[in-house]
Amino acid sequence: MMDSPLTGPPGGVDTSRYDADREDLDALIAEVGETTDTAVPSYRVNQLWQGLYSDLVDPKDITTLPKALREALAERLPAALVEDTRSVGDDGDTVKWLWRLADGSLIETVLMHYENRSTVCISTQAGCAMACGFCATGQMGFDRHLSTGEIVEQVVRAQMEAGDRRISNVVFMGMGEPLANYDRTWAAVERLHGDLGLSARHLTISTVGVIPGIRRMATERLPVNLAVSLHAADDELRDELVPINRRYPLADLAEACAEHVAATGRRLSFEWALIHDVNDRLEDAGRLAAYARPLGAHVNLIPLNPTPGWPTRGSSPARVREFASEIRSRGGNATIRKTRGTGINAACGQLRADRSDAEKRPTEPVTVATPKHRSPSR
Repeated sequence: MMDSPLTGPPGGVDTSRYDADREDLDALIAEVGETTDTAVPSYRVNQLWQGLYSDLVDPKDITTLPKALREALAERLPAALVEDTRSVGDDGDTVKWLWRLADGSLIETVLMHYENRSTVCISTQAGCAMACGFCATGQMGFDRHLSTGEIVEQVVRAQMEAGDRRISNVVFMGMGEPLANYDRTWAAVERLHGDLGLSARHLTISTVGVIPGIRRMATERLPVNLAVSLHAADDELRDELVPINRRYPLADLAEACAEHVAATGRRLSFEWALIHDVNDRLEDAGRLAAYARPLGAHVNLIPLNPTPGWPTRGSSPARVREFASEIRSRGGNATIRKTRGTGINAACGQLRADRSDAEKRPTEPVTVATPKHRSPSR
């Protein structure tokens, strides 16, 4: 199943339940019929698809299928995710999972309920190779890409948890760089849109600025949203905070973002984690406004979550408000994002870091280099 090596499971990883497309499942059902020497009507694939993508149940629980077929399919279509740790915060409105995959890799998913929507933040890689030091995932390094099925199943499991509250938004902002695992990520986008019924306008892919991937997204048939983890609007500081900027500098990134906006008609977002005395001065706000305004980009300001091994802290609430006000005074649009799940380590990578420390690293996390503090402009 999943013939393409770019959309199927990475080498050495078994095919899981949501890696299979309809054609794959049709072939699998036919194979089961041949193995058991029983006739399997063609409509069984529709019943299986209904069970997986509409009813969101295990193949063994799809009661429209004969028991023998259910058992055979359950064996051949294992779940990709096994719950390792589950944390609940914000009076039940935030749920974070640490999943263990078949090869032992660990990934995270976060479900967040708001008054008028429910959003799930999903991972596309186990670990991350982008090496942004203030990110817990960036500190742990890269393990492997996730398969399409491993990505899709995170949304399915979150919807099962949400029950009657429908998942309305999916953000590819969890562990990993989505555009470094482009083909599997995009196959998951197609599956979420076409089979789970999520609107493209409610799907957001976040990137640290992988320009070839941004340009490729602009050519796709589904106009999903683009969010860029910016964090600095001058190359010197961004080279330090987001190392891939050395390869894809800000001027080139702006050109690629403009292409995506022109092609899709979607509003661009910039994510900015505010770090005390590093990127939260009024000058930083001015540079950000000047960079974002020509692109019509909206800025999401995120008070930095505390991360083990990162030798600085997030900006104070007063400075966050002042930073946002400065952006607005310069004609930019900015929103201060409400921090969710701090008490359950809901920042990307923190839950896995805790588990990894307990299992493999009894010593303290390795401390990364201190970022260059800049003199406040006050």
